Amino acid sequence: MRSSTVLGRYFLCILLSLTISQAALARERGPRAQVDCPFPPIAVKVAQKAGEKQVLAYELHITNFDVVPLTLKQLEIFGDGNKAQRLASLSGDALSAIMIAVGSGGAPTNPRLIDPGKRAVLFLWVELPPATRLPQNLSHRMLFLAGSPATETSDQMESTLEDLPVPVNQETVPVLSPPFDGGTWLAGNSPANDSDHRRAMLAIDGHIYSPERFATDWIKVGPNGDSHHDEIARNEDWWGYGEPIHAVAGGEVTKVFDGIAENTPRVLPKLVTLDNIAGNYVIVRISPNRFVTYAHLQPGSITVALHQHVSRGAVLGRLGNSGQATSPHLHLQLTDSNSVLQSEGVPFIFSSYTDLGPGSEYELDKHISIPRTYATPGGDEVIEFAPLKK
Repeated sequence: MRSSTVLGRYFLCILLSLTISQAALARERGPRAQVDCPFPPIAVKVAQKAGEKQVLAYELHITNFDVVPLTLKQLEIFGDGNKAQRLASLSGDALSAIMIAVGSGGAPTNPRLIDPGKRAVLFLWVELPPATRLPQNLSHRMLFLAGSPATETSDQMESTLEDLPVPVNQETVPVLSPPFDGGTWLAGNSPANDSDHRRAMLAIDGHIYSPERFATDWIKVGPNGDSHHDEIARNEDWWGYGEPIHAVAGGEVTKVFDGIAENTPRVLPKLVTLDNIAGNYVIVRISPNRFVTYAHLQPGSITVALHQHVSRGAVLGRLGNSGQATSPHLHLQLTDSNSVLQSEGVPFIFSSYTDLGPGSEYELDKHISIPRTYATPGGDEVIEFAPLKK
């Protein structure tokens, strides 16, 4: 009798196990995916020809832990968990445009398709409606299709992930001075959701970083309305080459790197590594957790030393063409730690400048002229800085 009872319990355990397995397939708990936000968004005012927008820029990393593909069909974003305060709704091509497959080696046929064991990244750029109160957090509703989309007759099941919370960082964005003593400048690869800086991610020592989230490549525009004069083969042919670079805020010099030779304009550097990618550069800590990087400087031009305290407007070096650069320009970024690459990019604004419109439309004698205050230029805008106050 005892052995029969034990045997009966054994068969009951098998039955319960099979029942649980079948129930798990019902997907009543939503998609089998992990969603992470590596760095919470900070609101910043971005200005373009079309106007000024308060923007929240952040990323969502989606990892598929299922045994079948997951296709993200729709994404909705709400402020403070309030379904009546829908800030964005994305589907179709608009959703595909902000989504990449990690390690795809190129543009996949369907960016919204995440194969089992794979990861996708969503680059969010949420523009807050005018007069909208800054939310404390964002919630998300994601609608997935589970199963292969290979044929029109494939059996796909809808699965929803609700209320994924992402906190909104309430810190004040630093107000910076221009890094130049006036002049007209193209804010290349400036903050926009499709810029090269925005989409740059680095995996270093077991962690993922986005240090260039709000970085800008500053290229001077000369009196001929172009970035260069005469030929382009020499660095000296570029208007910005040798321009003094000024500290955008006071602080302590925390890193100085010099000795990288300059490149020939429009020629890709032969060997780019994590050590020389920024060329010659200076990092200045302007607050306990905010660091400004000034990169691609001329070799031998740096005028400051490690741990030196510099004042706002002090000359740090000269604009050059070192590191991963194909023309003379200043790469400027603000991060949360003392590293060019192993850090997170954070936003900044300028107290004032004049917006001259997109670089693709700019003509010397034909352009808009819009005063901007407490904003950062976005989307390859051409802007004019006033001379620094002496």
